Amino acid sequence: MNQRHSISIAMLLALTLGVARAQDNPPAQAPDSGQPSAQEPVPAFGQENPPQPVSENPPISGLDLPALGPHAAPLSYLQPGLHLTQSVDSNVADTVGGSNTRSITRALGSLDLQRLWSRYKLALDYAGGAGYYNAPHIGLKQVQQLELDQRISWKRGQLGLRDSFSYLPEGNFGGAYGSLNSEEQILAGGGIGGQGGFPGGAQFGALGQTPRIVNLALVDLTENLTPKSSLTANGGYAIEHFTHRISTTAGLPFNSFLGSSEISAQAGYDRNLGPHDQAALVYGYQGFDFSFSGLAFHSHVIQAMWGHRLSGRMDFVVGAGPQFTMLATSGSPSNLRITTAGRASLRYKFPDKMLLNLSFFRYNTSGSGIFAGAVSNVARLSVHRPITRVWSAFVDAGYAHNTRLQVLPTIPGSTFSLAKTYDYGFAGLGAERRIGRSFRFFASYQFNDLAFDSSFCTPQTVCSRISQRHVGSLGLDWTPRPIRID
Repeated sequence: MNQRHSISIAMLLALTLGVARAQDNPPAQAPDSGQPSAQEPVPAFGQENPPQPVSENPPISGLDLPALGPHAAPLSYLQPGLHLTQSVDSNVADTVGGSNTRSITRALGSLDLQRLWSRYKLALDYAGGAGYYNAPHIGLKQVQQLELDQRISWKRGQLGLRDSFSYLPEGNFGGAYGSLNSEEQILAGGGIGGQGGFPGGAQFGALGQTPRIVNLALVDLTENLTPKSSLTANGGYAIEHFTHRISTTAGLPFNSFLGSSEISAQAGYDRNLGPHDQAALVYGYQGFDFSFSGLAFHSHVIQAMWGHRLSGRMDFVVGAGPQFTMLATSGSPSNLRITTAGRASLRYKFPDKMLLNLSFFRYNTSGSGIFAGAVSNVARLSVHRPITRVWSAFVDAGYAHNTRLQVLPTIPGSTFSLAKTYDYGFAGLGAERRIGRSFRFFASYQFNDLAFDSSFCTPQTVCSRISQRHVGSLGLDWTPRPIRID
């Protein structure tokens, strides 16, 4: 009896200690049980395990950016939308020296898809429709945009497959398409991973309503070597193709743009210096080829980077280093130029929920169809601020200074070969009001300015070298609540 009594007391003490320990530490799921723990929700159909959480502080040399918004529960969903915009444009043909005030009506549909699995994530965003330009030689123009992002994750790393496609009548940097900015764009940082112009796929200046295809495809890899160090690598291919030639009847002193293709690659080593700081060393390569035979060049970039991040509040990254450019114009030997390349970006979320995005970069770019390559200095500022529960305001401004890298051969009907630099800038502001759960009304104004240097015009001709536009817009967006597809 005493032995049985001793055994019972020992079992009771062990059970008591086990209960006390369980109160301090939540129960963990047995690795081989195959059943979810009591504190975890049962996965929905098609989602066997909860998706892996996204790193709050990804490597600064990679394409991913930390989230500034609230960490919402990961869901698989489908969200449709409709977008109507009515604009008045003071220079609807976007010509140098032009002034022809006309209206523009745009009607777009959108569809956003996010699908989550245990180790896979798919995001697909599409917007498409048409715009009617009430002006001669323009008329109806298509607007098509598609973004694809596929992630494959494992214990220490991630593989990403990304693609950004657009078919637009204007450029994609500050194009006047209605609402100039939104909270989502600032949270995303702009572009693929906020990398600026290095991977390509952006046009920093445009003239004329000329349909163009711009596509950027990227493959990127992140591998964590230790808890404090990681390697990143990405490779991309970008094209810019103009589907129509501009006729001189549109009021422009030229009739052709340069298509281009770009191959890019980057590799970086990141090191955590503390809970909020990172350092990285990055090497990048760019190879450009143009639609005009014999025009090509390539460059190598080495950058040292530093980043400071506060989870959910701030993301600051700066980097700089030498850039080696080898020109290979047909009929002349290769020409080596050494310049400075760099980038800096700041995203900040204020306590009053105002969002700020400020960025700058200096890289070689394709020249946006105007030059056969350019050294581009690009800056952009975006702000989104809630005013009341339903009202908010936004500001969006950008500036690009482009210096040609190589002289264009004489192209009949084109004066691009005469210009040495051009500047493009835009500034806009607006307000938006939410109506119920699904509708949003906005009003906006934007000013665009493109100016060539004085060499754009020859002494024997009289012509303008500046294109300016004033665009006022009213619009209505319909975005219902997401449809769960789990």
